[in-house]
Amino acid sequence: MYPSSTLRIDELTPEERSVYATLKPERMPGHVAIIMDGNGRWAGSRSLKRFLGHQQGAKSVQMVTETASRIGLPWLTLYAFSLENNLRRPRAEVNFLMRLLRSYLESNVQRMMDNNVRMKYIGRTHELPPEVQDKMRWAEELTAGNTGTTLTLALNYGGRSELVDAFRSLAVEMKLKHSSAERICEEDIHRHLYTAHMPDPDLLIRTSGEMRLSNYLLWQVAYTEIFVTDRFWPDFRGVNLLEAIADFQRRERRFGGLGQDSGEVDEETEHAKIVAG
Repeated sequence: MYPSSTLRIDELTPEERSVYATLKPERMPGHVAIIMDGNGRWAGSRSLKRFLGHQQGAKSVQMVTETASRIGLPWLTLYAFSLENNLRRPRAEVNFLMRLLRSYLESNVQRMMDNNVRMKYIGRTHELPPEVQDKMRWAEELTAGNTGTTLTLALNYGGRSELVDAFRSLAVEMKLKHSSAERICEEDIHRHLYTAHMPDPDLLIRTSGEMRLSNYLLWQVAYTEIFVTDRFWPDFRGVNLLEAIADFQRRERRFGGLGQDSGEVDEETEHAKIVAG
């Protein structure tokens, strides 16, 4: 359950409030991750240039973030720019995306302040253009004191490259500590991930109907609930976030165990009953 002091339900739209009213406060996700997909296809379906799809997608980012902040969502992580995008997209499109990122940060940082949103980033951000890194640091430092939703943008990010970087960092640590490989545990790997400071996602949303993870948070989504919508990202709004959360709440999370309705009998409990009489 989110702290009531962080909730601003009165700022939701009537449509959002209608969906929010159906939610169970005690079953809200603590961390929602989103694969924002479909900008290009949204533009293509309207005979528009791809860059217009990216521009509209940036507007969706801010609208969804504001809804997340109003319902008190602690963590929101968005797949904004993948390592593969950087390597395989036309250079003109990559350059446009970098300009769009700078413009987004400049234009929306005051709205982030107004909504108590804190900015963070994950990925190989040191490989981005220096002027983009400067703007990212500026927004992060300006919002560092905010205590509401932490908006994390995955930039120049890839799940496999994150694991490579984590293993490299862990290897250096082991060498310094003269530790053996047999002593490595999952927590050691977790400590060296980009996301070590945040909980794993409870809910992963993917737009545009694609049924794949696209190299996103591969370690972290081991037990994450996945929600896929055919809606392209530029059409995704705060109410759609709430609808995904509603679907999440209808599921039973077992984390590898048995559900309440599995029909399985606890053998130790039954044995104890027999012995008792």
